[in-house]
Amino acid sequence: MTTVAEASTVEAATGAPRFLWLDLTRKCQLSCGHCYNASGPDGDHGAMTGDDWKGVLDQAVSVGVPGVQFTGGEVTMRPDAPELVNCVLSLGLKVEVYSNLVHVTEEWWGLLQRDGVTLATSYYSDQSAEHDAMTGRPSHARTRANIGKAVQLGIPLRVGLIAGDDARRADEAERELHALGVTSIRRYHVRPFGRGSTGSAPDMGGLCGRCGDGRAAIGPNGDVSPCVFSTAWSVGNVQAASLADILGGAAMASAQASIRDAVASGTKPCTPDTDDECTPGTPGSECTPRN
Repeated sequence: MTTVAEASTVEAATGAPRFLWLDLTRKCQLSCGHCYNASGPDGDHGAMTGDDWKGVLDQAVSVGVPGVQFTGGEVTMRPDAPELVNCVLSLGLKVEVYSNLVHVTEEWWGLLQRDGVTLATSYYSDQSAEHDAMTGRPSHARTRANIGKAVQLGIPLRVGLIAGDDARRADEAERELHALGVTSIRRYHVRPFGRGSTGSAPDMGGLCGRCGDGRAAIGPNGDVSPCVFSTAWSVGNVQAASLADILGGAAMASAQASIRDAVASGTKPCTPDTDDECTPGTPGSECTPRN
C-alpha cells in the first residue's frame, strides 16, 4: 500500500500524477510500419500477470491517478483484458482502450459501452490499399466498419489520422471519418521509435519534452518509462519496486532532465503548452500512442 508520504514524494517530483499508459501486450494482428514499440503477430503478453496489473491499478489509485489507457499491441488480444477493464472501473478510475478495431467481440462491445470507458483507434487512408499497406494486412474494411459501429452505439471515440505525404488523401480520409459520425479526429505524424524509426537508434530528441511530467508508461514486462515512446529509457520496474517510489525516484528525475536537454537541443516534434497536451484522449493533444 502506498503511504501518504510516498504519494507526496511523487507529487513533488513529477507533479500530481494524472495518467498512466498500461501497455498490456506486444501481440497484435497487424505489423504497422509506424508502430512505436514494434508490436505484431510474433509479440507476446510479457511477464506481467493479471494480478500484477491489478496491483499496479491499486497503486495508481493510491497515488491519485484518475485515469489510465490500455494500449499495446492490440489490447483485445490479451485474454484477461476484459477482467482488467472491470477492475479499473471498480476502483473508480477511467480507462481508454486503444484498439486497431480489426476484431471486436460482443463482450468487448459491451465493455466499451460502460460508463468510464472510452475508445481510441488509428486510421490511415480512405483508400483500402493505402491503409492496408500501413498495417501490413487487409484491415481497412473491418476497422472502418467497427468505427461506424462504435459511433452507432454511442461509444466515446477519438481517431488518430496518421497520414502520409499526400495531403489530399488525408483530407479525404478525414471527410470519410466525419461522414461516419466521428467528431474527434486529429492528424499526426509518425514518431521515430520502434518500426517508425526505420532502423535508427532511439533518440530522445524525438520526444515532446514533457515525458514523465505527471504521466508514465508501464510495459508488458513491468518496466516503467516516462511515456510510451520512451521505453528505451526504463526508470524502474513495478515487479521490483513500488509505483510511487519509481515515479518519485532519482531515475525518473534524471530521465526527465535528459529528455528536456535532448529536446531543447534538437527540433521539437510537438510543443505542448498546457499540462493536458500529452494526455491521450484530451482534446487538442498532439501526442498519441499510435503516432
